[in-house]
Amino acid sequence: MLSGRRLEVLRAIVQDYVGTEEPVGSKALTERHRLGVSPATVRNDMAVLEDEGYIAQPHTSAGRIPTDKGYRLFVDKLAGVKPLSSPERRAIQNFLDGAVDLDDVVGRTVRLLAQLTRQVAVVQYPSLTRSTVRHVELLSLAPARLMLVLITDTGRVEQRLIDCASPFGETSLADLRARLNSRVVGRRFTDVPPLVQDLPESFEAEDRGTVSTVLATLLETLVEEAEERLMIGGTANLTRFGHDFPLTIRPVLEALEEQVVLLKLLGEANESGMAVRIGHENAYEGLNSTSVVSVGYGSGGETVAKLGVVGPTRMDYPGTMGAVRAVARYVGQILAES
Repeated sequence: MLSGRRLEVLRAIVQDYVGTEEPVGSKALTERHRLGVSPATVRNDMAVLEDEGYIAQPHTSAGRIPTDKGYRLFVDKLAGVKPLSSPERRAIQNFLDGAVDLDDVVGRTVRLLAQLTRQVAVVQYPSLTRSTVRHVELLSLAPARLMLVLITDTGRVEQRLIDCASPFGETSLADLRARLNSRVVGRRFTDVPPLVQDLPESFEAEDRGTVSTVLATLLETLVEEAEERLMIGGTANLTRFGHDFPLTIRPVLEALEEQVVLLKLLGEANESGMAVRIGHENAYEGLNSTSVVSVGYGSGGETVAKLGVVGPTRMDYPGTMGAVRAVARYVGQILAES
């Protein structure tokens, strides 16, 4: 275990390097921070930190910079989540409150996160499998053509066209709509199939085929992988950090184009807490020079999706973690009120 003083030296090195983008020397540390010891003692502490792999010397006769291991210790032991100011919180609320539907909520969230953190923002759409049914609408487009509209508790709307084998009257349609909603409204998607399986039998023989087709379409909608949708924004922010990537930002950009990779990264945020993956902790090689800060969001204490940011390992962790957490909280409130 490192002594308290050496932890403070590490904290100072991380803060200075993040702020100045320059390797940090012992003289600068003693001038900028009240460490209470001589430069010689600080040099000794830095030597120990380097021996143990928390900092490294990028060039001969240069100062030191944090390693992935150093950032990890900083995040785990030294970095509190920086709270947002009252004006920042009001700005978040006002911006997100203007959203008109779920797509707008997700779009605004991505833009907001990218602006607040100056990183790449990634937001996952609420998962259908964790949603409940708010309403099922059935509309007649033609004598033998229907539209099914599924509305979830998170505000997500899914539409499907249904071609029927024979015409389906308005009276039968109203009857099916009423019976269907009486069984599924407020139910989790995973609970719906057994609740509707006997519904065709309660209709006249000539209507059972259409009722079965409608139910099959509904159940397909409930289990589709359309839930694995993401929105990403702020990719241009990476160009500000070109020198933070050892060779080129191309591998990072390529990784950001892989939706499966991003879903896996966001998935590492546990249900209630925040996940911070630093440098080589990211399994995808293209992201070894980045850090990912992610957290779940939802309403009623239940996580329905994840959001987060991707940026260089030299990031303001307390500020980024605070912004990600605050935005997730506000998005959850909007979903709860929608």
